[in-house]
Amino acid sequence: MTSRGTFSDEPLSPAGRLFIDPKTDVVIHCIAISKNPIDLDVAKTALKSSVLVQHPRFCSLLVRDENGFEHWRRTELDIDRHFLVINNRLNKAGKFVGEHETQGFDDDEGDGEAAVNQYVADLSVSSPLSMDKPLWELHLLKAHKCVVFRIHHALGDGFSLMSMLMAGSGKVDVPAVVPAAIPPIKTEGIMSGKRRDWLWLLSLLWGVFKMVRYTLVFVLEFVVRSLFVCDRKTVISGGNGVELWPRKLATAKFLLEDMKEVKRAIPNTTINDVMLAMVSSGLSRYLEHRTPNALHEGLRLTGVAMVNVRANPRLQELSEVMETNSKARWGNKFGATLIPVFHHKGGNNPLQYLKRAKVMNDTKKHSMEAYFTYKIRDLVMTLLGPKYVCLLYYKLLCNTTFTISNFVGPLEHITLAGHPISNIKFNTSSLPQAISMHMLSYAGRVEMQLLVAKDIIPDPEFLAKCFQDALLEMKTAAIATNKA
Repeated sequence: MTSRGTFSDEPLSPAGRLFIDPKTDVVIHCIAISKNPIDLDVAKTALKSSVLVQHPRFCSLLVRDENGFEHWRRTELDIDRHFLVINNRLNKAGKFVGEHETQGFDDDEGDGEAAVNQYVADLSVSSPLSMDKPLWELHLLKAHKCVVFRIHHALGDGFSLMSMLMAGSGKVDVPAVVPAAIPPIKTEGIMSGKRRDWLWLLSLLWGVFKMVRYTLVFVLEFVVRSLFVCDRKTVISGGNGVELWPRKLATAKFLLEDMKEVKRAIPNTTINDVMLAMVSSGLSRYLEHRTPNALHEGLRLTGVAMVNVRANPRLQELSEVMETNSKARWGNKFGATLIPVFHHKGGNNPLQYLKRAKVMNDTKKHSMEAYFTYKIRDLVMTLLGPKYVCLLYYKLLCNTTFTISNFVGPLEHITLAGHPISNIKFNTSSLPQAISMHMLSYAGRVEMQLLVAKDIIPDPEFLAKCFQDALLEMKTAAIATNKA
C-alpha cells in the first residue's frame, strides 16, 4: 500500500524491511491445539480484550511513502477480517472432506495432526498476508480443535511473540492468572569468586583473545558463505527458487527429560548441545538411508540459525518488552549464525555426536558472530538499501542446507481464551532451503516442525523418526555412562 508518510507513522526496522522483500518474505505459523472444542464467540470476545489488539504493531497497516520507505500506520481494527473459520474436517492431504468421508479417520492415530500439518504446509508457499489490514490472521479449524496464528515476521521475532503469548495466556487451574515467565539466569559479576591477581588477568586476556579470534573467523566465514561458498549438493539440498516448491510438514516429538538425561552424560553440556547432536545424527541417518555409502565421512552440512542479541536473552514480561529503553525491547532483534554439522556413518558410541556438538557450540559462545551479523545487516541496509541485504540473505540461504531455530516455551500447560492448550508448535513460510527445523518446548515436551520441499524430501515422517531414534540411542548410551 502506497501512501504519503505522516508524522505519527513509525518507520519499519531494518529487519522488518528484510522480511517484506518478495524473496525473503516470511510469515510465522503458530499452531495451538485445544483439549476442548473451540467456541468461536468466546475466542472473539477474548481476543477483543487481549494484549494482542492493544499492541500498536497488530493495529497498524504497512504503508510506503512516496520515497519508497515503509512505515507502520495505526488503523481501526476489525477483528472479523482477521478470522478464517473452517468447519469441515481436513484429510491427510490437507483437503476438505465431507461428513461421509470421515469414517476411519482417527485423531489419536495421528490423522488429525497430519491433516493440520499439511494445511499449514500449503499455507507456507505463496500464501502472503493481505496488505490492506494489519499483517496477522487466525485460522480456526473447528473440527480439529485447532487455531493457526499467521503473523508476519516484520511484526516481531520469536522472543517478542512468545512474550505476547505468555501475557495473553493463563494457568490451567486459574485461567485469570498469567503463568510466570521463565526466571532469568543468575549471573555473578566478572570479579565475583575470582582472585584479582595476575592469574585472573591472564584468564581475562585469554578470554578476550579467543572472543576476537573466533569472532573474526566466524564473521569472515559468514560473509564468504553469503557471497559464493556453498555446501556440497546432496539429496536434501535446496537452491534458488525452491521456496516456491510444494511443501510437506512433519513433527518430531521428544521428551525434555530424555534430553536432560543425555546432557548429564558429559559435564557442562547444555540442552542446545543435545539438540545439535540429535540433528547431526538424524541427518546422517537420513542421508545414509537415501544414498548409502555415497557421501564421504565428515561431509559438512551448514545450517543458519537466528540468535537473539538482546542484552537480556530470557523471556520478559510484556510490559518490560514494550518499554522504549528496555534491554528486551519488542521487534526483530536477532543476528544470524552458521551451524555446521557433519555427516558420520555412526559407530559404537552415539555420544560422539554430543561431544562434537559441544565443541562447536563452545566456540560459538566465545564469539560475537550473531551481534556482528546483526550490525552488518543494519549497516548494509543503511548504506545500500534493502535490495542488497535481501540478496545477501537469500544467497546465504541458497548456499546452506537448512534453517534451524529453538525456543523455550511455557513450562506448564496454559489456557488461551479460556481453552486449555494441549500442544503448541510453530514453523515459518518456505525458504530456498529444502528443509527448515523449528523446535519449541512446552510443558516438558519438545516438538520439532520439519518443513520440507516434498519433491526433494518426499518422506519427512521418516526424517522425523531419524531424529527421534537418534535421541533415544544417545539416551541409552547416556544411561549406561551415568551408571558407570
